[in-house]
Amino acid sequence: MKKITCIVGTRPEAIKMSPVIIELRKNKNFHVTALATGQHTDMLIQALNDFGIVPDVNLNIMKKTQTLDYITASVLQGVGEFLDVHEQDMILVHGDTSTTFAAALAGFYRHIPVGHVEAGLRSHDLSLPFPEEANRLLTDRIAKMFFPPTQGDADNLIREGIDENHIHITGNTVIDALYAILEKQKGIREPEYMRKAEGRPLVLMTAHRRESWGETLRGICEGVIDVIHERNDVVFLIPLHKNPVVRDVIHECLDGYDDNVIFAEPLNYPEFVYAMNRSVFILSDSGGVQEEASAINKPVLIMRTFQKDQMRLLTEHVFLWGQNVRIFVMSH
Repeated sequence: MKKITCIVGTRPEAIKMSPVIIELRKNKNFHVTALATGQHTDMLIQALNDFGIVPDVNLNIMKKTQTLDYITASVLQGVGEFLDVHEQDMILVHGDTSTTFAAALAGFYRHIPVGHVEAGLRSHDLSLPFPEEANRLLTDRIAKMFFPPTQGDADNLIREGIDENHIHITGNTVIDALYAILEKQKGIREPEYMRKAEGRPLVLMTAHRRESWGETLRGICEGVIDVIHERNDVVFLIPLHKNPVVRDVIHECLDGYDDNVIFAEPLNYPEFVYAMNRSVFILSDSGGVQEEASAINKPVLIMRTFQKDQMRLLTEHVFLWGQNVRIFVMSH
């Protein structure tokens, strides 16, 4: 029996890796270990639990105001210590987080084959997204098996010299996760916190990336205010990231717009899927959200190096689109 360890550290990794873990465990030829590094804590465990998965190992590395240095070093050491005691035939990592790279490096140091789920994504700019672009490049340099979602991602790997025989196009696992949750939500009652949006167009907004901190995030919030002034019937649902660098700025800018803004604590994945499905439009700086939204036919404005005047796309276009899928990437 082949021993495979699936390693996740953040909520998005947990969501996207859960369908992989579930399918692997159906195969009696594999013994599958789910290892959580705890780069995120409660959000990570909750996301796994939404799919009926309890981690077999949890390194619990998260601490307040953790740095990239701390995350990388802690994951490298923690995963390495696990692999020293529990011999594995392969480890699987996902995407582009610090957990992804550090766990892959721990496997590489021990000559354990590394499989990279969601391999081959590229922005071709090491500073955007940061540090994710570097993490996925470095992971793909030391991995043995590559599971890109699309042919375009596979082409990136081939151009970088990866053997085509080691590349297997799988599609995007987050779509499997999304559809699984949507199937469970048929006929559920609208959450109480959504009452303010009853009968009104809802815009879901998420913003948390490092590139968005500071003035970019303020610009996003000023854009929201402009939309409220133009379309007073619109309601914005804003799940607030736990990081005070994010939530304090959003509160500072948008407190006082109580009739048009719903603040929520971080939503669990089923709640977030419901919010996406309920919205007429989504604003986000997340790569994962654009993948999920396109699968349920929701238009998305991707906010990267954002200018607040670009928010006027909302008032000029979005409420005329109906259900036509459009994704705009705001960058310069």
